[in-house]
Amino acid sequence: MDITIRPVRPAEYAELGGITAQAYLADGHLDFNEDDAYLNVLRDVAGRAALAEVLVAERDGRILGGVTFAAPGSPLADIAGPDEAEFRMLAVAHEGRGQGAGEALVRACVERARAIEGVSAVVLSTQRSMAGAHRIYARLGFVRVPERDWAPIPGLTLLAYRLKL
Repeated sequence: MDITIRPVRPAEYAELGGITAQAYLADGHLDFNEDDAYLNVLRDVAGRAALAEVLVAERDGRILGGVTFAAPGSPLADIAGPDEAEFRMLAVAHEGRGQGAGEALVRACVERARAIEGVSAVVLSTQRSMAGAHRIYARLGFVRVPERDWAPIPGLTLLAYRLKL
């Protein structure tokens, strides 16, 4: 199955924002459901694209999911050090799951990080409940770095993972 990874186009911002928001909502990753303030962040692809590289997974002209790649120094990097890249908001539409889109998006982030001189690792934050994503990270060699776990809001501890390049 051919999946293409490419930068999101402005005409696709709303579609990818909807896919990302729906993936988080449907999987129960937002504490306040439709009232969760983070929902607006997930939908704001234009805002992310202005500060980082937003990628989509596409098959047969259809967007299956997306991810935000934050190079060193990006304001969207939450836990990355100066020699690390980070990715965020990995999401795949429910109808696109199990087809390799999530893994292809993560691999694309790793490839981008390797292409940046001086980058020694890729890091990410994830929720405990994101078991499917955890399997992808483990398969690709990411390891837990619990000393870098953090809480963006009280009561929500995010787990940190790192892949040494």
